[in-house]
Amino acid sequence: MSVKIAKRDTADYLKTREDIAAYLEVALKDGDTEMLKVALGNIARSKGMTEVAERAGVARQSLYRALSPKGNPELATVASILKVLGLRLSVVSASKRRAAPHVRPAAKGRSRAAA
Repeated sequence: MSVKIAKRDTADYLKTREDIAAYLEVALKDGDTEMLKVALGNIARSKGMTEVAERAGVARQSLYRALSPKGNPELATVASILKVLGLRLSVVSASKRRAAPHVRPAAKGRSRAAA
């Protein structure tokens, strides 16, 4: 007995700006640039590659090439795509460690233990 598996296209599920932002957040979480490129390709296809390219000021073939497996999109291209989608890049600390609490200096003539 053979099992039939329907092909699913991620682009079909990227309907809202929130869907797209959540998808990109997951793609960026591990810092894998290949995953980011795949995610951007899926997103561009979900919105229409030609329309995204035109609005981003990039030739359609250049966008396909940049997001292809051998492609290497420039930061300007990534930023343009995100702008078209109503998104922007943001940087957060990769570490959840909190800064050490500030230690008050001991008062004159008193040791730290007494302070």
